[in-house]
Amino acid sequence: MSGRSEWTRWTNSMLMLAVLLPAGLVQAEENSSWQPDRWLDVWPAAAPGETDRNTGEALPRRPQENPPATRIRGITRPRLAVYEPEAGKKNGAAVLILPGGGYNYVVVDKEGSEIAARFNQAGITAFVLHYRTKRTEEQTKSTGEAKPASGSEPAEPLWRRPLEDVARAVRVVRAGAKEQGLDPERIGVLGLSAGGQVTSILATRFQQEWYEPVDELDGGSCRPDFVMLIYPYQIVTRDGGGLMEPIEVTAETPPTFLVHTHDDRSSSLGSVLFYAGLKRHDVPAGLHIYPNGGHGYGLRAVPGSLVHTWPDRAIDWLKVQKLLP
Repeated sequence: MSGRSEWTRWTNSMLMLAVLLPAGLVQAEENSSWQPDRWLDVWPAAAPGETDRNTGEALPRRPQENPPATRIRGITRPRLAVYEPEAGKKNGAAVLILPGGGYNYVVVDKEGSEIAARFNQAGITAFVLHYRTKRTEEQTKSTGEAKPASGSEPAEPLWRRPLEDVARAVRVVRAGAKEQGLDPERIGVLGLSAGGQVTSILATRFQQEWYEPVDELDGGSCRPDFVMLIYPYQIVTRDGGGLMEPIEVTAETPPTFLVHTHDDRSSSLGSVLFYAGLKRHDVPAGLHIYPNGGHGYGLRAVPGSLVHTWPDRAIDWLKVQKLLP
C-alpha cells in the first residue's frame, strides 16, 4: 500500500470516529478562541499506554489575565488543529506548533492558534498539536523529569508522551503532505516553553524509535526539515554546563531558529548552548536573545520589550534558508 493511500484510509477512518464520538469529548475545542479549519487525530486508536481517548478540558480563565489564555488539561487523545492560509496564499510549507504549559496543560491559543494565524499570513499551513498532558502527581514540572514514588522505579520523564505524539504527528503530516498541497521536505516543528523542550529532543533524537510502530505511516521519517525553539523550557543542566539529557546536537540536527530573553528564569543558556552545538557542526541557525520580556509571552506584546517581533525574524530566517518563496 502506498503512503498516500494509507494516509487516505487512515484519515477517512478518523473522520468516521469523529462522527461517532460522544459530545463530551469535544468540550475542549469549544472553549478555544479560534476554531481550526479541521482536526486530525495523531493516533488511529488509543495512544501508547493510554486506556481512554479524552480531548481534555479547559481550565477556568485567570481573572487578572488580559487578554486571557485557554489552557487544556487531561489530554489523552492527542490531535492536530489545522489552520490553513487564505486561498491563494498557501506556499507548501508547514509548521507543527507545540505550545507550552509545563506539561500540566496545553496553552492552545496564546501559544498555539495565535501563532498559527501569524504563520498563515506568510502562506504557511499550521498544525497546533494538542499533546498528552501530565497524568500523575509523581511527575514534577520543575525538573522536566519524573519523580519516583517511595520504593518504586522512576516514572517516565514528563517529555516522553508528548515526544511520542510529535514524532507521530510529523509522520502523519508528511504522509499526507502532497494530498494537502504541502511539500514533504518543508515541514518544520516550532516548540514553545515545555513544547520547546520536547522539540529540542525530537530535533536531536529523531533517529530513535520512541514508540512501537502502529501502522505503515510509522515507516516514514519524523525528522523535521526545520526547527524553531521559542523560549525552550530548561534544556540546560542544573549547573548550566551543558544541555539536558537526552539532547545532543549533531551535524544531522535540522536548521534551527532560537528565541529567548536575557531575563527569562528558564535560562537562555540552554538556547545559547544549543546554538553553539549547531555552530560547531556547521548547521544553519539563527539565535535572538532579547534583553527583556520574561517567559510565556507567545507573540503578545510585553511592556518595554520588543520580544513580540520574533515572528518577523523567524519568517525572515525561513526565507533566507529558502524554506519560503
